[in-house]
This record gives sequence, structure tokens and C-alpha cells, in this order.
Amino acid sequence: MSCRDLPNSSGQIFLHDGQRRIDFVLVYEDETKKMTHKRIDRKKQKRKRQVYESNLINNGLQLEATRSVLDEKLVFVKVHAPWEVLCTYAEVMHIKLPLQPDDLKTRESAFNWFTSLFRVDENIIKPEQEFFTAPFEKEHLSNFYIQDKDTFFNPATRSRIVHFILSRVEYATKNNVKKFGINKLLDSGIYKAAFPLHDSSFRHPSTDPACPSERYLLYREWAHPKNIFKLQPLDFIRKYYGEKIGIYFAWLGFYTNMLIVAAFVGVGCFLYGCLTKDNCTWSQEVCDPNIGGNIIMCPQCDKVCTYWNLTSTCESSKVTTFWFNINIFLTFSWQILLIIASVIGIIVYRLSVFLVFSATLSRHINGTQAIHKYLTPQTATSVTASLISFVVIMVLNIIYEKVAILITDFELPRTQTDYENSLTTKMFLFQFVNYYSSCFYIAFFKGKFVGHPGNPVYWLGKYRNEECDPGGCLLELTTQLAIIVGGKAIWNNIQEVLLPWVKNLIGRYCADARSEKIVPRWEHDYHLQPIGKLGLFYEYLEMVIQFGFVTLFVASFPLAPLLALFNNMLEIRLDAWKLTTQFRRMVPQKAQDIGAWQPIMQGIAILAVVTNAMIIAFTSDMIPRLVYYWSFSVPPYGSHSSHTMKGYINNTLSVFNISDFRNASKPSSPWFGNQTTCRQIPETSP
Repeated sequence: MSCRDLPNSSGQIFLHDGQRRIDFVLVYEDETKKMTHKRIDRKKQKRKRQVYESNLINNGLQLEATRSVLDEKLVFVKVHAPWEVLCTYAEVMHIKLPLQPDDLKTRESAFNWFTSLFRVDENIIKPEQEFFTAPFEKEHLSNFYIQDKDTFFNPATRSRIVHFILSRVEYATKNNVKKFGINKLLDSGIYKAAFPLHDSSFRHPSTDPACPSERYLLYREWAHPKNIFKLQPLDFIRKYYGEKIGIYFAWLGFYTNMLIVAAFVGVGCFLYGCLTKDNCTWSQEVCDPNIGGNIIMCPQCDKVCTYWNLTSTCESSKVTTFWFNINIFLTFSWQILLIIASVIGIIVYRLSVFLVFSATLSRHINGTQAIHKYLTPQTATSVTASLISFVVIMVLNIIYEKVAILITDFELPRTQTDYENSLTTKMFLFQFVNYYSSCFYIAFFKGKFVGHPGNPVYWLGKYRNEECDPGGCLLELTTQLAIIVGGKAIWNNIQEVLLPWVKNLIGRYCADARSEKIVPRWEHDYHLQPIGKLGLFYEYLEMVIQFGFVTLFVASFPLAPLLALFNNMLEIRLDAWKLTTQFRRMVPQKAQDIGAWQPIMQGIAILAVVTNAMIIAFTSDMIPRLVYYWSFSVPPYGSHSSHTMKGYINNTLSVFNISDFRNASKPSSPWFGNQTTCRQIPETSP
């Protein structure tokens, strides 16, 4: 038989006697087999390991060493915690344990019949029995609900207690300073890995009646893609992985459910915009050859840009109108030097590329009318700049991560919770600027400081500032959001799912080539991917960044909640699949909430009200349209007898005399030879 994931045989989660459960596994490389270290270093490592294991035994743990089946250099130390040790440290850790069954009856919800359609099969994963609990005390042992000493402490609690001991046992003393803890031994390479065991294969249930095969059940009823529309068995997840992972999936499930309402609203807005975009007076005037066709616009860059006809923006004006209709609806529905350098770089790129496209694009696609309608210099610049911005974001992510971890390490936080909260704040601030800076530039700065054709404003004294389309920058902001959100989702799935799967596949192939022996459970788990010191940190970060895109810029991209909903439905199952099949079992941890992420999300929600209001007020031209409709279309300012959008285009665009062009800005090849004036978007116009 090969070393693929095989059904458990008796004793694979127990010590050699088949009775004592393996609560933790330590892996080290036999010093006598090492060839890459000096002899004196090997002796020091061996001495530290021997002292550490001796102290573990002195603390009551029972150890059993087994050499690897696949690699003779590896040694697996299986750790078992006896009943007395579990009781002692359960009291020290104030672990809450069952006193008696909870006999209080709960009132069923009116929607219980509906939710039952989406719940997991209770014949497979039985509902967890509720208990009244209290912090464990050995002197009140008789008060606790102990039917069987072997099952009173479940495997997750046993692993948590053993890890608590492993993290506090001394292995050396230097200059009267004690060195202790498994984490330092892992960092120094004395041990290669330390992890609790999965209880079975995820493909097959265990043949051992003492093993409940919870991993197999979780894969079958939770992680498998066929369960994408099922509710999560949160109690079972908490039981197997601990409270910290249970809270993450509970939070992710709640967030995903809340996106359903937002997605329906966004789709409704989208459909409404699609149905009404061709009936807008403003876009009809832009596309009318007798109105928009007679309006000649001023060049948008120096020398190489020429005059252009307003009808060339016909298609984009329809889409802009589409977003305008959505904004009206959404108004009532949703009321560091490196970073700066990267943002400036993207802006300079946009300016220079726009200049190149303006000079060459029209003649290169001349005659291809279908493409010419959509592929304007503004569109080409927007798409390519968004793609480059996405690449820059991904590269800077790596740098920011290392900087944030380095700064947090210098702070020496007192506890792991303090460390994670401090790192969370720093990483989010870095990522906030990294992901959102380009969007804020387009939404609130582009096209606002352009001057006029006779006296344009230059960026860095060289590049003429970008202008928006006559309909505003909303469509460009949508393009930026779509590329970043879509690209980020694809990249994250490649990193989180595809790479671990490929690594494990290569590992299994290499193991198959080395041995045909039956490989025990602990060795299977060793060849899975390690979960990492930060655990679920990056999962939270990914979702919170997504939450920012969904809320901060929803006025410009109303389909964002729908895309986030689809992504999260897959994310839940992919994260579940990854944990149950590709990664070693995490050390169970207690948690009360999602930590520092909660105030961060509250801050984003408050900021979202401001950003969406500013997008509607300043990025779109919704306010000028409403002002024209209610005030300037009728007397005394207008000539129409009733409120209308007719004449809005002519009213909005200012007139510029071509004779006022400076020599440095005047087009080198005038397109309209007899034209004496051109039209432009006023600088104060959004």
C-alpha cells in the first residue's frame, strides 16, 4: 500500500498500548543523521532537547518516540497527558467543564421549518448536548459530569492543555535566565514541528470504534463543495478545532448572510439602470449628431492631443447615466513614504500613458468602428493603470507584512492577544492605504485641479493633470474597483488553496516514490502544511479589506455586494476544505470575539457613510443635474416651460477661445481648422 491517506488502523491515534491517546506530536531530526551542522552545535541541540523532554516527563506527561517510516532521519515524539495532569492544568487554566446536562427547553423559531432545509443531516452529525458548565476544580471533582474519564476531556481540550504545558517547560538556563517554550525550540530548529493529530483520514472513517472520525464528518458535511448552501455545523467545528476557529466561521457566515440583502438591493439598482440608460435626456443629447455632434471639446493634453467631438463619448455617457440612476437609489439605501511613492507612480503613469494613447490610439484603430466606440484613450488608460495598480498592491503587500511584523516584534507585547491586536492595527493601516489609495484618488482628486486649456495645472511641473469624461469619473472608479476586487479574490485563492494543494501533492508523490509501507497518522499529518503562527489572521484581513470595498465605494459599484456574496459562499467552503484536508490540525484556542477586527469594521462602516456621500456629491454629476433640473431649466434662468434635462449639456460646458491657447499647449495638428472656440468641463464641476 502507498502512503496516500489511508483508513485509520487501530492504534494510529494511540500510543503503542492502544489505550493512551496521543495528544500532541513533536518532530525532530536525529542529530546523528545531520550533516549540515557542526558537531558542537548538534550536541547543544541534543542536550536542549533531552532537557526539555526530561522536564516534560517531570511535569507528568508521557512520551513515546518512533522513527519515521519514510525518512530515517526524522523522529516522532508522541505526547500523552494522563488524567491527573489534565485535571491539574484544567484547574490552572480555569477551563469550563460540564456540571450537568442543560434540561431547559428552548423555544423553536417560527422559521425553524425553513432553516431545517439547510441544516446538516442530524443523523450524521448529531446535535451537541448542552451542559451547565463551571471552571474546573479538583476538590469539587464529584460535582462534574464525569461518566468516562477517557472522554470527559475532549481531544481539543486535551491538546490545548498539553500545548499550555509545552509552552512553559524549561529547556535551558543561561546567565540565570531561563529559556522555555516549544515555540523557541521550533524557531531554533531543535524541533521541526509540533502539532495535535487529526483523528482520522478525511476520505475514510476510522475503523477504530474509539475514534469518532470527526475530521471525516466535517469534510463530508461541511467542507465538501456539495454543502455550499448548507448551514455550518458551528458547534461541531468548535468542538473539533476550538472556539477561535469556531468564532471565525460563525462571523464569516453571519457576514455572508448580511450580504444577501445588500446584494438584492445592488442587483435591483443594476437592473433599473440597465432598463433606463437609453431613455436619459442627457445621454440622448450627447449621442445626437445635431447636438453632441456639433459640440467640439478642447484637447485634454498638450500638443499631441487634438480637438474631439462630444459624440465620441456616447457609449460611456449611457453607462454614466446608468450609474447616475443607481446613485439616486443608493443615496437613500447607504447613507508612510513608500505608500505615497507608489501612489504618485501610478498617477504619473496614468498621465503619461494617456498622452501616448491620445496621440496613437485613434489612428491605430481607425476603421474599426465597433472597437473605437469603447476603446477611448480614457478607457485604455483606466484599464491598464488599474492592472498595474493591482500588481503594485500585491508587491507592496509583501513589504508591508514584513514591516508590520518587524515593528510589532520590537514592541514585545505581553500576550499573544496583545501581539495579534497590535499587528492587526498596523497591517490594516498599511493595507488600507495600499488597497484604497488609488480608488480615493479617482473618486476625490482626479479631474478636480485641471485648470483650463489656456492655463492648465501640471503634476510635478511636467505632467498635465488628468481630466474626467464629461459625465465624471464614476465609470473609471468602477473599473478600478472591479479589477482590484476580482484580481484580489483570484490571487488569494491561488495562494490559500492552490499552492498548499500543489505542495501536498508533490509531498505525497515523493513519499510514494520512497516507500510502499503503511504510513501512520502522525506522519501523514506531518507532511501536511503548517498553519502558521498567525493562524486565521490573513483570513480576517482578507474579509475586512473586502468589507471595505463593499461599503466604502458601493455607490460606484453596486454589484460589489453580489460579488462578495458569491466569493464568501466559496470562501467558507474553501477555508473549511483547506483546514480539513491540506493543513495540520490547529492547536485549539479560546476566544471571546474577533478581537481588534471588530472596532476596525465599525470604523469602516462609519467612514463608508462619508465616502459614499462624497462620491455621490463630488465624483458623480448627480448634484449639478438636480440643480439644473429644478432651477436652471425653467425661468428665470432657463427657457423651458417645465422642469427638464434638455439643454443640460450646453449649460454645463464652458466656452474657451482657441486664440487663448499657450504655445506649449496648443494642438500641433488642429482637427477642426475653422473652429474658433471649444468647450470644456469647468474646473469647479464634479
